[in-house]
Amino acid sequence: MTGNVAVIGGGIAGLTAAITAAEAGVGVDLYEGHGSLGGRGRATPAPYTAHEGPHVFYADLDHWKWLTDRDLVGKLGRPSLRDLRFGFVRDGRLRSAPPAGLVRMMMPGRPRTAPVDMTFHAWASERYGEAAAVAAARAVGVVTYDADTGRLSAAFVWGLFRRVFATTVPTVRWVVGGWQAVLGRMEARARELGVRIHLESRVTELPEDRPVVVATELAAAGRLLGDDSLEWQSGHVVMLDVAVRSDRRDRFIAFDLDGGGFHESYSMQDPTVAPAGESLFQLDMPVRAGESLADARERLESLADLTVPGWRDRTTWSRTATAKGRTGALDLPGQTWRDRPAVDRGDAVFLAGDMVAAPGMRGEISIFSGIEAARGAVAAAKPGSTPGSSGKGRTA
Repeated sequence: MTGNVAVIGGGIAGLTAAITAAEAGVGVDLYEGHGSLGGRGRATPAPYTAHEGPHVFYADLDHWKWLTDRDLVGKLGRPSLRDLRFGFVRDGRLRSAPPAGLVRMMMPGRPRTAPVDMTFHAWASERYGEAAAVAAARAVGVVTYDADTGRLSAAFVWGLFRRVFATTVPTVRWVVGGWQAVLGRMEARARELGVRIHLESRVTELPEDRPVVVATELAAAGRLLGDDSLEWQSGHVVMLDVAVRSDRRDRFIAFDLDGGGFHESYSMQDPTVAPAGESLFQLDMPVRAGESLADARERLESLADLTVPGWRDRTTWSRTATAKGRTGALDLPGQTWRDRPAVDRGDAVFLAGDMVAAPGMRGEISIFSGIEAARGAVAAAKPGSTPGSSGKGRTA
């Protein structure tokens, strides 16, 4: 092993790994197949800055400290009290208050944990009733991108619910410029540390002379490593980003308790992401089993009709997207994050990304796994180290 580390993939996981390894004093080469860094954290160019999926951070885990300790977060935004209007879609109508059963689940004194080996639907139904269990599962669709969140592990879903609906000390943080701004600062930090960044450099075979962090999507990592075991369940969602001429009727955030969809403003807390006088929103709708994408988009547009009234006549910019199997890890009953594909694959190969064995959700998993993978790679890069014996090795 040389005293250098290779990182494959320039998204948030790869940048985290590169920074962590470089801070430990080893040389780092980061390879990115596209012409820019960012992965799924990339945003559209100005004047409309839209991301792939919700772009908030949660400040209740150590990933946030890792970012803030390095001054990677930047300025925070927040909506005005005038704009802070929430909505809950029930029975085809937009309401200002959630149902009573859902409120009970949000109140202080709720249990801190739920069983790993039960479905969320079964556990929550026993404790809060069937209607509340269904509403809660659909409300958590904002972070699962799954149309049947109730089938997932109770421990997994309840942990997400408690974080999303943290009523005592809200932990949501909106960064001005969104994920793209943070990733830009991460890139600058990496270059400052001497990380050698190779853009438009798609890797098809692992380098044999140094430890490697594979920070790609899990399916791509499986192809690169020749490892069919690298798989995990994820969500399936259609998305709509839409900018409109501003209207006081528009909602800041809305949870679709009928279909599991979600609506959020990008611009009410961060006016830099849209031109003056315009509002930018993203809406997501999980695709049901056996449902066509056209039908899912029809449900998505129905949600937009409620949360952005008259949006078709006010639209100044829009785009649509679909994401399947690339929206973060989902744990079934009997599974925890520790059961996902291991970070250490043996033979000085390490995985990082949002579907591997690390805690948190989505980008948090990427940060935690990037740190762990980099530490393993740094240890393997020390003089006299030898590759491990577990995992699939470097068969391409």
